[in-house]
Amino acid sequence: MQGEGARSLCPPSASEPGMAKPQGVLLDVQNFFKISDSNAGLLQTVFIGCLLLSAPVFGYLGDRHSRKATLTFGILLWSGAGLSSSFISSQYPWLFFLSRGIVGIGTASYSTIAPTVLGDLFASDQRTRVLAVFYIFIPVGSGMGYVLGSGVTKLTGNWHWALRIMPCLEFVALVLLLCLVPDPPRGASEKQGEAILGLPRSSWCGDVRYLATNLSFVWSTLGVTAMAFVTGALGFWAPKFLFEARVVHGLQLPCLQEMCSSQDSLIFGVVTVVTGIIGVVLGAEAARRYKKVNPRAEPLICASSLLATAPCLYLAFVLAPTTLLASYVFLALGELLLSCNWAVVADILLSVVVPRCRGTAEALQITVGHILGDASSPYLTGLISSALRARRPDSYLQRFLSLQHSFMGCAFIIVLGGGCFLLTALHLERDRDQAQAQAQAQAQPTGTGPSNSKDVERLSLLLGAEAPPEKP
Repeated sequence: MQGEGARSLCPPSASEPGMAKPQGVLLDVQNFFKISDSNAGLLQTVFIGCLLLSAPVFGYLGDRHSRKATLTFGILLWSGAGLSSSFISSQYPWLFFLSRGIVGIGTASYSTIAPTVLGDLFASDQRTRVLAVFYIFIPVGSGMGYVLGSGVTKLTGNWHWALRIMPCLEFVALVLLLCLVPDPPRGASEKQGEAILGLPRSSWCGDVRYLATNLSFVWSTLGVTAMAFVTGALGFWAPKFLFEARVVHGLQLPCLQEMCSSQDSLIFGVVTVVTGIIGVVLGAEAARRYKKVNPRAEPLICASSLLATAPCLYLAFVLAPTTLLASYVFLALGELLLSCNWAVVADILLSVVVPRCRGTAEALQITVGHILGDASSPYLTGLISSALRARRPDSYLQRFLSLQHSFMGCAFIIVLGGGCFLLTALHLERDRDQAQAQAQAQAQPTGTGPSNSKDVERLSLLLGAEAPPEKP
């Protein structure tokens, strides 16, 4: 299933491992369909918009019907859309946008259902390890998309084949899914129980109200959104930025028609894979060790890495016209520091949110992160680039400078994200203690609990549910 992220396309966010955009061949796509920077960025927005609209539908189906059947349908849907998009005529660019939206719909099945299958197949420490591997393969699948897309384009001399080879890999993934992956009963790895302490289950609106008052969740979600904003912009535009930087240095001829060099997509893909693996492992290990001496370790590590990412990205953009090697180095450091946070932010959410609404918390964090993050950042970056170019002389250097200046906002956004995690650290211990109090209460056998009605009322307020009436 992770092979979907390797569709010669742009990298997914941490929460959506199957996301896909035509990034490894973006210049070829723009030239073929005559798409401007602003409209090219809209490809990302269309993809994520369709993903977000369809995710609740697949979540509903995954909770009530066969998850393997739903995953199979999703894989067939996105594979068919990806394959058909390679045969679209240059006269119908709107069909290419539509195909990206259908790919997003299919991907929603993976991003909403696959984690629940893993949760039912593994428990306790095994589940933690499996989810850690899951996060590691997000940048691996993303980077392999650049590598495969660039390699296939170079080998065949036609960028369309980058979109045709991936359905073959997805068919292999589908066979493995059907033959090797079981469809475990929901909750198979955990003991099931309801009505702990005699409290009624809260409503969805009650869960949302609780999460809105959980400041650790709110601020960490805003921090994740800043991370998604920057990774979305980088994933979509960085290969083109690096290509145009080489043109400015005289190392590459301008790409004014098909086919464009895929060297930068290949390099960026390798960098994404390497820095992603190292970053996820490094961040998780640092959090594990630092937590022994500081209970606020997770948000402080996230804040530190984001604040260190900002100057790295800024220098990568500023130094690109002067020294390309330094630009690559600082871009790699920035990606490494960003990757340190993906596994850590999951620990923050699980530690500060009460068990009864962790699913809702995950869904809200994903939705906010996408809508305000990587769904909008590619389009906004391209829009700013087009606006700056319209006010400047029509030259290749000015095209490059326009994209460079539009990238500068990423450095400031990531600083805001670091500030959000610092604010998370201020409230972490209180929210964690409250979440642990309920976890301990739920661990009590059914029929045991608070000794009097005051304790029931206190826990009711903590859980966000109405206390049962006192018995006469």
